[in-house]
Amino acid sequence: MPTPKVHKNYPLWIVILSNLISLSIYALGFFIMMKLNLIIAFIYLAYIFILEYRLIKNHCINCYYWGRTCGFGKGKVSALFFKKGDNSRFCKLNITWKDMIADFLVTLIPVVVGIILLLIHYDTILLIAILLLMLLTTYGNNAIRGQLTCKHCRQRELGCPAEKLFNKKGPS
Repeated sequence: MPTPKVHKNYPLWIVILSNLISLSIYALGFFIMMKLNLIIAFIYLAYIFILEYRLIKNHCINCYYWGRTCGFGKGKVSALFFKKGDNSRFCKLNITWKDMIADFLVTLIPVVVGIILLLIHYDTILLIAILLLMLLTTYGNNAIRGQLTCKHCRQRELGCPAEKLFNKKGPS
């Protein structure tokens, strides 16, 4: 099997597509949370903003793609606001499933809220939003990361904590 091409800068269409998936997940979550309460929906958006800020401030600064176009465009965004960090810190970072809980909550909270709302009062649009959210989070993210971004990532070759977490080799 041929080695996938590694991108120094990702093509714009990949950045757009990967961000469309993320923004769709956020919008569906916001829509579901809005069914509960507008204030809670804006707290949900603030939570997402905090997670994104944390990522570009604490992780993207140390990534190979800082100042470049990564598969999500965050290397360029990080460079607009923060000084370059140390790539060796990125490579040495060790993340666990526990560290991923905050990210999983972006989908889990609206799904749980949506299911509770469905139990109180059935709404077809809400059901569709929940199903779309779950599909985009699972299959959408898997397609983006598995086929378009991570597979062609230079930082992955240098050392990526997510690669170590998601692609752990089990016992033979």
